[in-house]
Amino acid sequence: MTALRLALVQLAVGAQKTANLVSARSKVLAAAKAGANMVVLPECFNSPYGTQYFSQYAEEIDTASPSESIKALSEMARDSKVFLVGGSIPEREKSTGDLFNTCTVWSPEGELVAKHRKVHLFDIDFPGKIVFKESEVLKPGNSLTEFSTPWGKFGVAICYDMRFPEVAMIAARRGCVGMIYPGAFNQTTGPLHWELLLRARAVDNQIFTAACSPALDRSATYHAWGHSTIVDPYARIVATTSDAEDIVYGDLDLDLIGNVRQAVPVYSQRRFDLYPDVSAAG
Repeated sequence: MTALRLALVQLAVGAQKTANLVSARSKVLAAAKAGANMVVLPECFNSPYGTQYFSQYAEEIDTASPSESIKALSEMARDSKVFLVGGSIPEREKSTGDLFNTCTVWSPEGELVAKHRKVHLFDIDFPGKIVFKESEVLKPGNSLTEFSTPWGKFGVAICYDMRFPEVAMIAARRGCVGMIYPGAFNQTTGPLHWELLLRARAVDNQIFTAACSPALDRSATYHAWGHSTIVDPYARIVATTSDAEDIVYGDLDLDLIGNVRQAVPVYSQRRFDLYPDVSAAG
């Protein structure tokens, strides 16, 4: 299987969790009806994005006794029969009470197949523009994440993880054909680096990359950049959008990865005698 239809749901996220879940479900089902095999939701799709909200909206991730969002995600995937990259939700770990920014991935049968806790926390300070410190509330995850599909393996990471090239590099060298990033860049970082980072991760590793953002809400405390985007292994934009609520579709020809690596054979030209292979560690 070499053709995959990927859909990114750029969701308008509000303060009512149940309403967010209902809206997400309708968009996932619509994407599946349009032929999507894999659907991606944005970072913090069930809640406003902000350190002041994480504790209030946090849920345990327990498939044996599923919370509201976990039950909804499982049902979305099962009823639409797609692989669902469930954006992220604020997670509360039962044993410690610690909070994480966590992405869950679901099979077309509604089974949880992967869970990624954001590894790199979003702590930035642009003087006069934006200060944000996820580490005031969240703990970082301590592992990298991949999941298998009939089209190949995909790596998954969250937003700020995109800035660290080792994450995608390790995934690609372990055989992943793409990296999926639920994210929520803002009106300062988005125009600067959102597209640039996606294209960089794609061209460095000769894989597909995709990032799914919430839609822009000017009434919210955090203004998301939007512009959910899919990039191919040549670093070309496959599909993108503006900042409004939308569904972005891309038909991914997985044979393109082999063609790119034959044309530009960096995989056989790397000089691990001069620098380390980061994928060999751990």
